[in-house]
Amino acid sequence: MERKKHMSKEKLNDKEFQPGNTSWTITRRELLRSSGLVIAGLSIGIPFASANRVYDKGNLSFGIVTDAHYADTEANGTRLYRESLAKMNECITLMNDKKVDFLIELGDLKDQGQPTAEDETLKYLTAIENVYGKFKGPRYHVLGNHDIDSISKEQFLARVENTGIKKELTYYSFDIKGFHFVVLDANFKADGLDYDHGNFDWKDSNIPLRQLKWLREDLLSTSKPVIAFIHQQLDVTGSTGVRNALKVREVLQESGKVLAVFQGHHHAGHYSQIEGIHYYTLKAMVEGSGEQNNSYAIVDLTMENSITVTGYRRAENINMNTI
Repeated sequence: MERKKHMSKEKLNDKEFQPGNTSWTITRRELLRSSGLVIAGLSIGIPFASANRVYDKGNLSFGIVTDAHYADTEANGTRLYRESLAKMNECITLMNDKKVDFLIELGDLKDQGQPTAEDETLKYLTAIENVYGKFKGPRYHVLGNHDIDSISKEQFLARVENTGIKKELTYYSFDIKGFHFVVLDANFKADGLDYDHGNFDWKDSNIPLRQLKWLREDLLSTSKPVIAFIHQQLDVTGSTGVRNALKVREVLQESGKVLAVFQGHHHAGHYSQIEGIHYYTLKAMVEGSGEQNNSYAIVDLTMENSITVTGYRRAENINMNTI
């Protein structure tokens, strides 16, 4: 592991490193076309050997990473918790090299040991945030359920940086280069109470009415195209989805401004399109051993509202283009 923690740029240029090794097949082309959007270019990405090339940025470019689940504890099945420090370091090196405008992690930045201990969990959070904090630009966090498995939201937020955002805010928005970005927090039980020190069932995730009201007002307040971020999924039903996802999607759809939602939580990754909004679930960083099993991506936006996701290692490529 020590070797991986200090990966060089030469290693990043390894010809065996291919982003977007597989692709999804999208079959609802006519539905997408009727909504004014089309998916194109689902393909294996450019070899990572091209990492030194001049990056063909859109008007705005940002990095995404999710589900690092870092903890200094033994592996559990395919989750190699300790390896996430090295994997995150590789991600940050690439994001700095590409000079993306900002970086956002989509939740479950850290995990916990067995037996659980608050002080140990806080150490894990500090360790992974120290690596994440090497990014040379604005950075943001989305709260995930494992971020508050043995600590509170307040404890998590006190130890991380959301650039330009008040420390106490678990959901918030910001503007960069003509786009509006919204970060949501679904870590609430059905009764509206916060997840806190593991007092929750991870399958019971909700956006409370007060946050829905805030979201509606926030979307009304902007004339810019919108990108949203959340940990749990808004486009599925079942254990990995937000229980009141339909209501949240209705607010997003009614605004007529939301282009895409980027999500984590479902470690295998996922893509869908609902009522003209794209939902991209990034594959988890923690899954699998070795640098070939890393996962992170760069999203490029243009003022024509086209969106290109370039996935690295196991992350998927996808183009979301207006027609």
